[in-house]
Amino acid sequence: MLDNDMTQHEPAGAPLAPAAPRARRGGAPRVLSKKKGAWIVAAGLTCALAGVAGISTSAAAATPTAATVLPSDTPTPPGGGPRSDPSDGGATGIVDAVSDSGFTFATATGVEVTVDETSTTTYAKKNRDASAKIVKEGESVLVLGLVDSATITATHVVVQPGGDGGAAAAEAAGVIAFQQGTPSPDKSVGQIPDYTEGEGTIVNGTTAYKATKAAQALVPGGIADRVVQLSNGEYEVHNIAINWPHHVFVSKDFKLLGYN
Repeated sequence: MLDNDMTQHEPAGAPLAPAAPRARRGGAPRVLSKKKGAWIVAAGLTCALAGVAGISTSAAAATPTAATVLPSDTPTPPGGGPRSDPSDGGATGIVDAVSDSGFTFATATGVEVTVDETSTTTYAKKNRDASAKIVKEGESVLVLGLVDSATITATHVVVQPGGDGGAAAAEAAGVIAFQQGTPSPDKSVGQIPDYTEGEGTIVNGTTAYKATKAAQALVPGGIADRVVQLSNGEYEVHNIAINWPHHVFVSKDFKLLGYN
């Protein structure tokens, strides 16, 4: 069982700095209508910001000007490189629809995420165990589980009372929403290890969730679709569905190091 204190949801500290009607769920899940590959870029919703000493940025978060929906058969998620096999990760956002078997939410950059719940999904609110009934429209949530493009089969759902779905943190971190045809900028913030994409070992379970939680607390907006442990023991949390950043680096003790 993962610790219930999975996110920070009250803004704190200074902005990040350039580096040098719903029924009770039960039984087998019924799949929601999938939105895999359908990425909606719209105005942001919000989560919480916890400060990290010595890291900040002056980059402003991009504000999407119009919704962009890609075809449902798009093989590669917008932003973040080629699609990977389903791995443990997660995302933060505001719940916009609820059903008997799951819900959908929108991230701070307007990415629509489908959440499938199962009989083993756990729930927490205010650092206490709870039931599926706590998930309601308008709530800020952190969802951790198996990520397959824009669908998460939830292992843990954490409701963040008073949270804003990630908007304040995403803006402070300079997260850039996906805009089709716009290349990702070449910039870095904080401490970036000597890393080449494809290196390391994909991790799952509690370790992946702790790293995802740390990354989503301060650099939300995208979907963390995998976590990789590097040779030095640190972690790279890989983001899709945003233009920048695609890589968030977390220390061995799950503290934010930097991103690019």
